[in-house]
Amino acid sequence: MKKKPQRQLPTALHKIAALAGATLLLVACGGGGGGGGSIGIGFPPPAGDTGRGTVVTDPPEQTAKLSADQFRTSLQATDQGKALLQVAGTPRCGVEVRYLEYRTIGAKNEATNATAAIMLPSGADVACNGPRPVVLYAHGTTAARNYNLARWTDATQPAAGEGLTIAAMFAAQGYIVVAPNYAGYDKSTLPYHPYLNGDQQGKDMVDALTAARKTFAGISASDAGSLLITGYSQGGYVALAAHREMQATGRSVTASAPLSAPSAIGLLADYPFMGWPALGSTLFVPLLSASWQQQFGDVYGSTSDIYESQYATGIDTLLPSLTPIATLYADGKLPQLALFPAGATPGPVSPELSIFYGANNLIRQSYLTQAAGDIQANPCPGNALPATAASLSTTSPLDCRPAVGFRKAARANDLRNWLPTRPVLMCGGANDPTVNFLSTRATAGYFRARGMPAAALTVVDLEDSATTDAYSAARAGFAQAKSTLAQNTPGSDADKRQAVTLAYHGTLAPPFCLASARGFFQGVLAAGG
Repeated sequence: MKKKPQRQLPTALHKIAALAGATLLLVACGGGGGGGGSIGIGFPPPAGDTGRGTVVTDPPEQTAKLSADQFRTSLQATDQGKALLQVAGTPRCGVEVRYLEYRTIGAKNEATNATAAIMLPSGADVACNGPRPVVLYAHGTTAARNYNLARWTDATQPAAGEGLTIAAMFAAQGYIVVAPNYAGYDKSTLPYHPYLNGDQQGKDMVDALTAARKTFAGISASDAGSLLITGYSQGGYVALAAHREMQATGRSVTASAPLSAPSAIGLLADYPFMGWPALGSTLFVPLLSASWQQQFGDVYGSTSDIYESQYATGIDTLLPSLTPIATLYADGKLPQLALFPAGATPGPVSPELSIFYGANNLIRQSYLTQAAGDIQANPCPGNALPATAASLSTTSPLDCRPAVGFRKAARANDLRNWLPTRPVLMCGGANDPTVNFLSTRATAGYFRARGMPAAALTVVDLEDSATTDAYSAARAGFAQAKSTLAQNTPGSDADKRQAVTLAYHGTLAPPFCLASARGFFQGVLAAGG
């Protein structure tokens, strides 16, 4: 059905492929290196007192300050910046960046510290001063232990691309941004990261926001009271977990936009064992097993239960790392693609997925057999392949009792167990090879089946060119981005398709989903949300 166009987003880009060096390289791109000297420095609160949401250093350190003209000039100096300007629009505001250290908890409710960026708009434009809405932003998956969104003005830092994009998309357009680095990153003393631990990550976001708001008066930040939560990839999951946590504890949320989110993590965790691994699985699985082992203690008895002997020793403490992910691959600490052995049973569901099966694989055949057998014996509703509209709309997706620890943890951290009462936009691409779009469809289907009003839930599929609505420009821009990247890639048609596949989740989709989120937020605010 054709819908009447409403709010329009920035026009389609013609040089979006240049964003590869400047935008959100969210999957398997985190490096190490510079900026790691402060790792592990911090002072825990007194024993027995987690000190959640308290500020370690007030006022937060200023790490950068750019006028709108300076920011625009810096963006215009590179092809990547020029492309980002076309997505985000010309900066209306200058951007001041502050570096916040706050107290939060780990997976076992242990006291720890974490850090965040606060980005403040400034300038004479009416959008840049006075009370401003707050965007609470959750970042995507990274292997870089020294990830710090408060240092994005340093192009050598691993968070430079994502931080620049968020500053251009939100802070330079008049939003106050609070962007946590999460427990386990940067100066956090937590020796692991609670990856896709919905309870901990939701609380971490709340603690960062609570602490940031305590500093606003001292840094001339005026909070309008509107809270908009968003994030991409892992950050999409974390954004939705934060919305759930805030709703459960009676805190005010204006709207949320979880983007390319692995929110239906129970479904996504089953798919690799059913023959459908995701691009990036050799990074995700170690992060997940280490995180969920800390959370529950029964994901494995020994890492060798899951992992081949060449990887098992130390894999539980390998990530995040100060060593660049490319070096970890080169040094044989992780395989880049081979999740399962060649000839594994079950094997790939389609020939193109055979790249995830090969020599020097990560996961043992014995564990694959165990997990696949558990899926057959203890299936979870809606997780079957092939997925159908009915299976993705079940009201009881977690009505199952897995026996394997990894599957039990995935079920416990699946976000299909609540119903938002505030507007939600979900965005992604149907052909995403990294975070399967079925996760978004399953989460949205669950919300609808539970009675969420149609007007309160918006789902944007960037591949859906047949729909005409407020997000048509984002879809058109995404299509042009893919086409341009393919045209600019030398070699055969297969080489061009591969280039698009590799860039799909981490480079091509993020700016258009973020633009969709901003347009959605503008509409909610304009409607008095």
